[in-house]
Amino acid sequence: MLERVLYHDHCFDGAASAAFFSRFIAGAVHPDAEFRYTGMAHGASQPFDAALFDGDENAIVDFKYSSNPRLTWWFDHHQSAFLTPEDAKHYRRDTSGRKLYDPSYKSCTAFICMVAGERFGFHAPDLADLVHWSVIIDGAQYPDARTAVEMGEPAMKLTLVIEATKESDIVRKIIRWMQFRQLPEIIAEPEVQALFEPLYRRHLDSIEIIQNRARQEDGVVFFDLAGYEMEGYNKFIPYYLFPASTYTVSVSPSAFRTKISVGSNPWAPAAPAHNLATICERYGGGGHARVGAISLEPGALEKARALAAEIVAELKS
Repeated sequence: MLERVLYHDHCFDGAASAAFFSRFIAGAVHPDAEFRYTGMAHGASQPFDAALFDGDENAIVDFKYSSNPRLTWWFDHHQSAFLTPEDAKHYRRDTSGRKLYDPSYKSCTAFICMVAGERFGFHAPDLADLVHWSVIIDGAQYPDARTAVEMGEPAMKLTLVIEATKESDIVRKIIRWMQFRQLPEIIAEPEVQALFEPLYRRHLDSIEIIQNRARQEDGVVFFDLAGYEMEGYNKFIPYYLFPASTYTVSVSPSAFRTKISVGSNPWAPAAPAHNLATICERYGGGGHARVGAISLEPGALEKARALAAEIVAELKS
Protein backbone atom coordinates (compact mmCIF):
# COMPACT_ATOMS: atom_id res chain seq x y z
CA MET A 1 0.00 0.00 0.00
CA LEU A 2 1.35 3.44 -0.98
CA GLU A 3 0.81 6.18 1.62
CA ARG A 4 1.49 9.62 0.20
CA VAL A 5 2.22 12.15 2.95
CA LEU A 6 2.09 15.88 2.17
CA TYR A 7 3.81 17.85 4.94
CA HIS A 8 4.81 21.46 5.68
CA ASP A 9 8.25 21.61 4.08
CA HIS A 10 11.30 23.23 5.69
CA CYS A 11 9.59 23.22 9.09
CA PHE A 12 10.66 21.16 12.11
CA ASP A 13 7.07 20.47 13.13
CA GLY A 14 6.18 19.59 9.55
CA ALA A 15 8.96 17.00 9.39
CA ALA A 16 8.22 15.69 12.89
CA SER A 17 4.50 15.43 12.06
CA ALA A 18 5.26 13.39 8.95
CA ALA A 19 7.58 11.13 10.98
CA PHE A 20 5.13 10.53 13.85
CA PHE A 21 2.20 10.05 11.46
CA SER A 22 4.19 7.42 9.54
CA ARG A 23 5.05 5.51 12.72
CA PHE A 24 1.40 5.65 13.73
CA ILE A 25 0.09 4.37 10.39
CA ALA A 26 2.68 1.59 10.18
CA GLY A 27 2.14 0.64 13.81
CA ALA A 28 -1.65 0.80 14.11
CA VAL A 29 -3.30 0.93 10.68
CA HIS A 30 -1.27 -0.39 7.73
CA PRO A 31 1.83 -2.41 8.72
CA ASP A 32 2.65 -2.92 5.02
CA ALA A 33 2.51 0.78 4.09
CA GLU A 34 5.17 2.28 1.85
CA PHE A 35 5.60 5.98 2.56
CA ARG A 36 6.45 8.70 0.09
CA TYR A 37 6.76 12.33 1.11
CA THR A 38 5.99 15.61 -0.62
CA GLY A 39 6.94 18.93 0.97
CA MET A 40 4.39 21.72 0.66
CA ALA A 41 5.14 25.46 0.78
CA HIS A 42 2.70 28.31 1.15
CA GLY A 43 2.50 30.22 -2.11
CA ALA A 44 0.56 33.04 -3.70
CA SER A 45 -1.86 30.63 -5.41
CA GLN A 46 -3.84 27.47 -4.62
CA PRO A 47 -1.17 24.94 -3.60
CA PHE A 48 -2.99 21.68 -4.31
CA ASP A 49 -2.73 19.88 -7.64
CA ALA A 50 -4.83 16.74 -8.07
CA ALA A 51 -1.68 14.88 -9.14
CA LEU A 52 -0.33 15.23 -5.59
CA PHE A 53 -2.84 12.67 -4.33
CA ASP A 54 -1.36 9.64 -6.06
CA GLY A 55 -1.29 7.16 -3.16
CA ASP A 56 -3.63 4.37 -2.16
CA GLU A 57 -4.11 6.63 0.84
CA ASN A 58 -3.16 10.31 0.95
CA ALA A 59 -2.42 12.41 4.03
CA ILE A 60 -1.75 16.06 4.78
CA VAL A 61 -0.01 16.95 8.06
CA ASP A 62 0.74 20.42 9.44
CA PHE A 63 -0.63 22.09 6.30
CA LYS A 64 -3.86 23.46 4.91
CA TYR A 65 -6.93 21.34 4.21
CA SER A 66 -7.84 20.02 0.78
CA SER A 67 -11.33 18.96 -0.32
CA ASN A 68 -9.86 16.53 -2.86
CA PRO A 69 -11.88 13.29 -2.56
CA ARG A 70 -8.65 11.26 -2.53
CA LEU A 71 -7.55 12.84 0.77
CA THR A 72 -7.69 10.14 3.47
CA TRP A 73 -6.02 11.71 6.53
CA TRP A 74 -5.59 15.32 7.62
CA PHE A 75 -4.05 16.78 10.78
CA ASP A 76 -3.50 20.50 11.34
CA HIS A 77 -3.30 23.04 14.16
CA HIS A 78 -3.05 26.40 12.36
CA GLN A 79 -5.80 28.98 12.80
CA SER A 80 -5.69 29.54 9.03
CA ALA A 81 -6.25 25.92 8.07
CA PHE A 82 -8.68 26.42 5.19
CA LEU A 83 -8.01 28.02 1.84
CA THR A 84 -11.68 28.87 1.25
CA PRO A 85 -14.95 28.92 3.21
CA GLU A 86 -16.05 26.01 1.00
CA ASP A 87 -13.10 23.94 2.24
CA ALA A 88 -14.14 24.64 5.84
CA LYS A 89 -17.69 23.50 5.08
CA HIS A 90 -16.36 20.40 3.35
CA TYR A 91 -14.27 19.54 6.43
CA ARG A 92 -17.24 19.99 8.77
CA ARG A 93 -19.29 17.55 6.68
CA ASP A 94 -16.63 14.82 6.92
CA THR A 95 -17.66 11.72 8.85
CA SER A 96 -14.54 9.60 8.38
CA GLY A 97 -12.99 10.54 11.74
CA ARG A 98 -9.64 10.79 9.97
CA LYS A 99 -9.60 14.50 9.22
CA LEU A 100 -8.74 16.25 12.45
CA TYR A 101 -8.14 19.84 13.44
CA ASP A 102 -7.34 21.55 16.73
CA PRO A 103 -5.70 25.01 16.76
CA SER A 104 -5.18 24.85 20.53
CA TYR A 105 -2.15 22.56 20.10
CA LYS A 106 1.31 24.12 20.12
CA SER A 107 2.51 21.59 17.55
CA CYS A 108 0.86 19.33 14.99
CA THR A 109 3.16 16.50 16.11
CA ALA A 110 1.75 16.68 19.63
CA PHE A 111 -1.78 16.69 18.19
CA ILE A 112 -1.11 13.55 16.12
CA CYS A 113 0.50 11.89 19.16
CA MET A 114 -2.62 12.57 21.25
CA VAL A 115 -5.05 11.30 18.60
CA ALA A 116 -2.96 8.19 17.90
CA GLY A 117 -2.88 7.33 21.60
CA GLU A 118 -6.42 8.16 22.65
CA ARG A 119 -8.33 6.99 19.56
CA PHE A 120 -6.15 4.21 18.21
CA GLY A 121 -4.18 2.98 21.24
CA PHE A 122 -0.87 3.68 19.49
CA HIS A 123 2.05 4.85 21.63
CA ALA A 124 5.67 5.49 20.68
CA PRO A 125 7.57 6.36 23.88
CA ASP A 126 10.85 6.42 21.95
CA LEU A 127 9.50 9.49 20.09
CA ALA A 128 8.73 11.45 23.27
CA ASP A 129 11.76 13.72 22.74
CA LEU A 130 10.66 14.46 19.17
CA VAL A 131 7.18 15.44 20.39
CA HIS A 132 8.67 17.50 23.23
CA TRP A 133 10.89 19.53 20.90
CA SER A 134 8.14 20.02 18.34
CA VAL A 135 6.15 21.84 21.03
CA ILE A 136 9.11 23.99 22.08
CA ILE A 137 10.13 24.87 18.53
CA ASP A 138 6.75 25.36 16.84
CA GLY A 139 5.12 26.83 19.93
CA ALA A 140 8.05 29.18 20.68
CA GLN A 141 8.33 27.78 24.18
CA TYR A 142 12.00 28.68 24.61
CA PRO A 143 12.91 30.22 27.98
CA ASP A 144 14.43 33.28 26.29
CA ALA A 145 15.53 34.69 22.92
CA ARG A 146 19.16 33.83 23.59
CA THR A 147 18.33 30.12 23.81
CA ALA A 148 16.34 30.31 20.58
CA VAL A 149 19.09 32.10 18.65
CA GLU A 150 22.26 30.49 19.97
CA MET A 151 21.06 26.95 19.13
CA GLY A 152 22.76 24.84 21.76
CA GLU A 153 20.45 21.80 21.54
CA PRO A 154 20.54 19.11 18.81
CA ALA A 155 16.87 19.76 17.96
CA MET A 156 17.57 23.43 17.34
CA LYS A 157 20.57 22.67 15.16
CA LEU A 158 18.44 20.24 13.19
CA THR A 159 15.79 22.94 12.86
CA LEU A 160 18.36 25.19 11.20
CA VAL A 161 19.13 22.49 8.63
CA ILE A 162 15.46 21.75 7.97
CA GLU A 163 14.45 25.40 7.65
CA ALA A 164 17.43 26.87 5.84
CA THR A 165 18.52 24.18 3.37
CA LYS A 166 17.19 24.73 -0.14
CA GLU A 167 16.86 21.03 -0.88
CA SER A 168 13.88 18.91 0.16
CA ASP A 169 15.68 15.57 -0.31
CA ILE A 170 17.57 15.90 2.98
CA VAL A 171 14.33 16.87 4.77
CA ARG A 172 12.68 13.69 3.49
CA LYS A 173 15.68 11.70 4.66
CA ILE A 174 15.45 13.36 8.10
CA ILE A 175 11.74 12.41 8.26
CA ARG A 176 12.68 8.76 7.79
CA TRP A 177 15.43 9.00 10.43
CA MET A 178 13.11 10.77 12.89
CA GLN A 179 10.82 7.74 12.95
CA PHE A 180 13.37 5.50 14.68
CA ARG A 181 16.39 7.55 15.75
CA GLN A 182 17.05 10.17 18.39
CA LEU A 183 17.74 13.79 17.47
CA PRO A 184 21.43 13.83 18.66
CA GLU A 185 22.10 10.86 16.35
CA ILE A 186 20.51 12.61 13.38
CA ILE A 187 22.38 15.90 13.77
CA ALA A 188 25.63 13.91 14.09
CA GLU A 189 25.14 12.33 10.65
CA PRO A 190 28.02 13.49 8.40
CA GLU A 191 25.55 14.50 5.68
CA VAL A 192 23.64 16.68 8.14
CA GLN A 193 26.80 18.14 9.69
CA ALA A 194 28.06 19.08 6.23
CA LEU A 195 24.94 21.18 5.79
CA PHE A 196 24.81 22.52 9.34
CA GLU A 197 28.27 24.09 9.48
CA PRO A 198 27.87 26.55 6.55
CA LEU A 199 24.26 27.21 7.51
CA TYR A 200 25.33 28.09 11.04
CA ARG A 201 27.94 30.53 9.69
CA ARG A 202 25.22 32.04 7.52
CA HIS A 203 22.98 32.22 10.61
CA LEU A 204 25.62 34.26 12.43
CA ASP A 205 25.90 36.55 9.38
CA SER A 206 22.10 36.96 9.33
CA ILE A 207 22.17 38.32 12.87
CA GLU A 208 24.49 41.09 11.72
CA ILE A 209 22.44 41.77 8.55
CA ILE A 210 19.18 42.07 10.48
CA GLN A 211 20.85 44.26 13.08
CA ASN A 212 21.94 46.63 10.30
CA ARG A 213 18.63 46.56 8.40
CA ALA A 214 16.09 46.57 11.23
CA ARG A 215 14.48 49.56 12.86
CA GLN A 216 12.25 49.55 15.95
CA GLU A 217 9.49 52.09 16.47
CA ASP A 218 6.58 51.97 18.92
CA GLY A 219 7.32 48.35 19.77
CA VAL A 220 7.41 47.14 16.12
CA VAL A 221 10.60 45.97 14.43
CA PHE A 222 10.64 46.18 10.63
CA PHE A 223 13.28 45.08 8.13
CA ASP A 224 13.45 44.47 4.39
CA LEU A 225 15.75 41.68 3.19
CA ALA A 226 15.61 42.46 -0.54
CA GLY A 227 19.05 41.75 -1.95
CA TYR A 228 19.76 38.94 0.52
CA GLU A 229 18.85 35.26 0.24
CA MET A 230 17.50 35.03 3.76
CA GLU A 231 13.95 33.71 3.73
CA GLY A 232 14.97 30.94 6.14
CA TYR A 233 16.37 33.24 8.85
CA ASN A 234 15.82 32.44 12.53
CA LYS A 235 12.55 34.20 13.45
CA PHE A 236 13.74 34.99 16.97
CA ILE A 237 16.70 37.15 15.93
CA PRO A 238 14.65 40.40 16.08
CA TYR A 239 13.73 39.73 19.73
CA TYR A 240 17.33 38.79 20.52
CA LEU A 241 18.43 42.17 19.10
CA PHE A 242 15.42 44.21 20.30
CA PRO A 243 14.22 42.58 23.54
CA ALA A 244 11.78 45.42 24.32
CA SER A 245 9.89 44.95 21.04
CA THR A 246 6.41 43.42 20.81
CA TYR A 247 6.10 42.67 17.08
CA THR A 248 8.24 42.13 14.02
CA VAL A 249 7.35 42.55 10.34
CA SER A 250 9.74 41.64 7.54
CA VAL A 251 9.81 41.37 3.75
CA SER A 252 11.92 38.61 2.18
CA PRO A 253 11.87 37.87 -1.57
CA SER A 254 12.75 34.43 -2.96
CA ALA A 255 12.58 32.63 -6.30
CA PHE A 256 9.06 31.27 -5.76
CA ARG A 257 7.36 33.96 -3.67
CA THR A 258 7.64 37.33 -1.97
CA LYS A 259 7.01 36.76 1.71
CA ILE A 260 5.82 39.06 4.47
CA SER A 261 6.51 37.57 7.89
CA VAL A 262 4.65 38.87 10.94
CA GLY A 263 5.55 37.74 14.44
CA SER A 264 5.23 38.60 18.10
CA ASN A 265 7.83 38.50 20.83
CA PRO A 266 7.21 35.50 23.16
CA TRP A 267 9.09 37.39 25.89
CA ALA A 268 7.57 40.84 25.28
CA PRO A 269 7.25 43.11 28.31
CA ALA A 270 3.60 43.67 27.32
CA ALA A 271 1.40 40.87 25.98
CA PRO A 272 0.61 41.23 22.24
CA ALA A 273 -2.92 42.50 21.63
CA HIS A 274 -3.31 41.58 17.94
CA ASN A 275 -4.20 38.22 16.38
CA LEU A 276 -1.58 37.99 13.65
CA ALA A 277 -3.25 35.14 11.75
CA THR A 278 -6.40 37.25 11.42
CA ILE A 279 -4.37 40.19 10.10
CA CYS A 280 -2.54 38.00 7.57
CA GLU A 281 -5.78 36.34 6.43
CA ARG A 282 -6.97 39.73 5.14
CA TYR A 283 -4.14 39.64 2.63
CA GLY A 284 -4.51 35.98 1.67
CA GLY A 285 -2.08 34.64 4.27
CA GLY A 286 -2.54 33.10 7.70
CA GLY A 287 -0.83 31.28 10.54
CA HIS A 288 -1.31 31.36 14.31
CA ALA A 289 -2.45 34.09 16.67
CA ARG A 290 1.15 34.92 17.57
CA VAL A 291 2.86 34.38 14.19
CA GLY A 292 1.72 34.57 10.58
CA ALA A 293 2.83 35.15 7.01
CA ILE A 294 1.63 36.30 3.61
CA SER A 295 2.92 34.87 0.33
CA LEU A 296 2.75 37.02 -2.79
CA GLU A 297 3.87 36.18 -6.29
CA PRO A 298 7.62 36.35 -7.10
CA GLY A 299 8.78 39.86 -7.89
CA ALA A 300 5.93 41.60 -6.02
CA LEU A 301 8.38 43.52 -3.87
CA GLU A 302 6.71 46.93 -3.98
CA LYS A 303 3.31 45.39 -3.20
CA ALA A 304 4.86 43.48 -0.29
CA ARG A 305 6.45 46.65 1.04
CA ALA A 306 3.13 48.50 0.84
CA LEU A 307 1.24 45.73 2.66
CA ALA A 308 3.99 45.45 5.26
CA ALA A 309 3.74 49.21 5.90
CA GLU A 310 -0.03 48.84 6.48
CA ILE A 311 0.56 46.01 8.94
CA VAL A 312 3.28 47.93 10.76
CA ALA A 313 0.93 50.90 11.14
CA GLU A 314 -1.82 48.67 12.50
CA LEU A 315 0.49 46.98 14.99
CA LYS A 316 1.78 50.33 16.20
CA SER A 317 -1.80 51.36 16.97
